[in-house]
Amino acid sequence: MTTWNSTNLSTVRSGESVQIEKMEGGHHFLSRLASLGFTPGARLKVLQNYGHGPIIVSLRDTRVALGRGEAKKILTRPLTGRDDGH
Repeated sequence: MTTWNSTNLSTVRSGESVQIEKMEGGHHFLSRLASLGFTPGARLKVLQNYGHGPIIVSLRDTRVALGRGEAKKILTRPLTGRDDGH
């Protein structure tokens, strides 16, 4: 059994890479995220998170800005050095 601490994307610091575990929200929100490439298992790198304002991530060779409320609905797990595809 693998153990790690899941955390929401809004708390991930700039420069850290994570893998999406699951996302919470309504159908419209989840569909929009999926169309942007946010799917369980996807790996992303947080490019900018100042603790307020939008969070900018690199996902599938694309930069995406998310509001803090959106980022709080995305649960992630940290990537280890060997898992990190960036």
